[in-house]
Amino acid sequence: MSGPDFTRSLLQVSVRADRSIWPRLGLLAMWLGVSLVLLAAITVRVDLWAQYVVAGSSVGLMLLMRKLGYVRRLRVFFLLISAFLMLRYMWWRTFHTLVYDNFFDFCFMIALYLAEVYGTGIALLSFFVNIHPLNRQSPPLDLDPARLPTVDVLIPTYNEPSSLLEVTLRAALDMRYPGTHLKVYLLDDGGTVQKRNQASPAGAAEALARHIELQELARRHGAQYLTREKNHNAKAGNINDALAHCHGDLVLILDADHVPTVDFLEKTVGFFQEDTKLYLVQTPHFFINPDPVEKNLDMFGRMPPENEMFYAVIQRGLDFWDGAYFCGSAAVIRRSHLDEVGGIGGVSITEDAETAMKLHAKGYRSAYLNEPLISGLQPETFASFIVQRLRWTQGMVQLFLLRNVFTMKGLSIPQKLCYFSNTFYWFFSYARVMLLLAPMAYLVLGLRFYSASIPEFFGYGLPAMVGAIMTSDYLFGRYRWTLVSELYEMLQSLFSLRAIYLVLKNPRAPSFNVTPKGEHLEEDTISHLAGPFYFVYAAIVVTFVVGVWKLFHANEHQDVIVSALCWDVLNLIILNACIGVLYERKQRRASPRVPANLDGRAGVMQPGSVEGRQRLAEALACRVLDVSSGGALLQFDMAAAGRVNLLMNGLRVHNAALGHDSLLPIEVRSSYASPDKQHFLVGVRFTDRSVKGLSETVALSSGDSARWADYRASRSIRQGVFGSIALLVRLGLVHAGGQYVLFAKGLASYLQRHLLAPVLAIPLVASMPYRVKRIYHHLTH
Repeated sequence: MSGPDFTRSLLQVSVRADRSIWPRLGLLAMWLGVSLVLLAAITVRVDLWAQYVVAGSSVGLMLLMRKLGYVRRLRVFFLLISAFLMLRYMWWRTFHTLVYDNFFDFCFMIALYLAEVYGTGIALLSFFVNIHPLNRQSPPLDLDPARLPTVDVLIPTYNEPSSLLEVTLRAALDMRYPGTHLKVYLLDDGGTVQKRNQASPAGAAEALARHIELQELARRHGAQYLTREKNHNAKAGNINDALAHCHGDLVLILDADHVPTVDFLEKTVGFFQEDTKLYLVQTPHFFINPDPVEKNLDMFGRMPPENEMFYAVIQRGLDFWDGAYFCGSAAVIRRSHLDEVGGIGGVSITEDAETAMKLHAKGYRSAYLNEPLISGLQPETFASFIVQRLRWTQGMVQLFLLRNVFTMKGLSIPQKLCYFSNTFYWFFSYARVMLLLAPMAYLVLGLRFYSASIPEFFGYGLPAMVGAIMTSDYLFGRYRWTLVSELYEMLQSLFSLRAIYLVLKNPRAPSFNVTPKGEHLEEDTISHLAGPFYFVYAAIVVTFVVGVWKLFHANEHQDVIVSALCWDVLNLIILNACIGVLYERKQRRASPRVPANLDGRAGVMQPGSVEGRQRLAEALACRVLDVSSGGALLQFDMAAAGRVNLLMNGLRVHNAALGHDSLLPIEVRSSYASPDKQHFLVGVRFTDRSVKGLSETVALSSGDSARWADYRASRSIRQGVFGSIALLVRLGLVHAGGQYVLFAKGLASYLQRHLLAPVLAIPLVASMPYRVKRIYHHLTH
């Protein structure tokens, strides 16, 4: 048995309740012994030079393990070394640096200390959760009608456009699964009776029009349309009300913009046939459009997506501890188990995690399949990004307060720790804001970080930081680059701290806000939420100037001043990138195209040909470079540019999802030479919007899970610690620099209009006749 397999078999003894008591007791005794040895090593008192040796040896051993490739075999040992460095730092921090000199210093010390306790706790929980991520494979699906579960597909919608819904609906109906065992429901919360009878005539008319439009949409495609009387409990209420109208063995929940691949049910239903105690199979949320960070920093496709760390690593780690949880969409749930807990939870606005917690507490199991089987949209403007993240923050804080995992019966200890990690993480805004304020408080107000010297910090704090960075890079380096997490957290923290306070004040107050999708921006613009970041940035710059002045005029504590200035520089690097993100790039295409690499032939379709036997005349070979359900970009050799007929109306391309060649009617919308002048590019629109035509284009653009897997893997690139930092510095300078130029131009224009123009006009006005002067005075006053 290999090292990882042995570790996994040893650790999993504590997870499964049906194992013998003796192995579990033996495992408990082993971990108790390890903990006692670790505790003794953490608390032993040594002089500073001995601490340098211990810490330096630990860091050196971690580096050597990474260099020689032993981390994979000794994963737990590697994590224990990092945990040792962190805990030894926190022991020193707790018992040697918290000294009471005066009230204000001590309050600041405690506030910063609590932020460090939070950060250490989250890091250690992360080590535990990710101790051995699982890699599941799909079991074969038994198509025997007696064993094949019936599936109800529920697509809740509120205000999404019908064009977006139609794609999801068509893809759901085209999944490979016996039609006798599959029903698809469109759950319309935008056309409820309450909405259609609201006081506003315009709002009522809009709801009625939506109700009629979506009814017809569902009827045309062969789906079931459902709405309800009142809009209570948001998405959770919508799903629960729909459950009364459907009776399948399994329920597949899809967000309105989550387009499933044709093999979604083939790869997930088999899990339920194998395990009757299984309540959930969750798959990753895979997005085909950039979020505001990726779009505005021009890093989409060149940097791992922000959600990938959770779906590629953390969910697999949770799965090891039987703690993978429901993420609201792209998941199959066993209906009978869901009914036992009263349907989808409604206590918090993160109904998905709440539902999973209750089902795990019932003793049911979950599974996570790390294959992209849907393609979705994420918010592209910073404002909608913040709306989504504030909902997640408030919902998880609600769970933290209202569903205390440590008092909830039925959860195993590992599951309690997993759920605690999931909810406790969302307090990051407190720690992030404290890390912003700390150097400012010291350099401007003279408040002390803690009572310690710089050599002591190098002996305890620096090794812990280096160990944490190395461990994070090892666990998540392919999916989250160094300082990128800090960038995303900084972007949210200035808003989420107030949101957390509101939940702490009244845990049941937050309401569900739908995240806008498919937004348009006609021109580049600065986000209206940019103000707080400019203010904080200016404050840190002022702080830095004050710090430099103090450095050259101070007689003591110069080392601490230098440390605070370095801390300020790190904050400025992250804030500079934040300001680059806040310069919103235009977005005009509602249906994003994703890269493709498909052979095709484009030409003129023969008129009057029989469907299924159509052929192309004057067909030219081409490459399909990108594709969506609405169109594609075709690449021709430049030598053939003269023969490209801009009246071509057909494209033949192999449709891997359907297993045949598709002949798609097209309309040429644009044509131009590639930047290197080697190819001729033609943008086309798919013109057949019939049910059959849409089936072909949706399957081509979104139906092939193997294509999504390849595309997902291409974005998972390890950058390295120093490379990641250098990249963030460059991105901040380049993209924030554009805002500084705009700001300077705007300021110059303002000064010219309001200051320079009147001054330059004085000699001219003095030479005017008296009557002209009167007119000028009237116009300017």
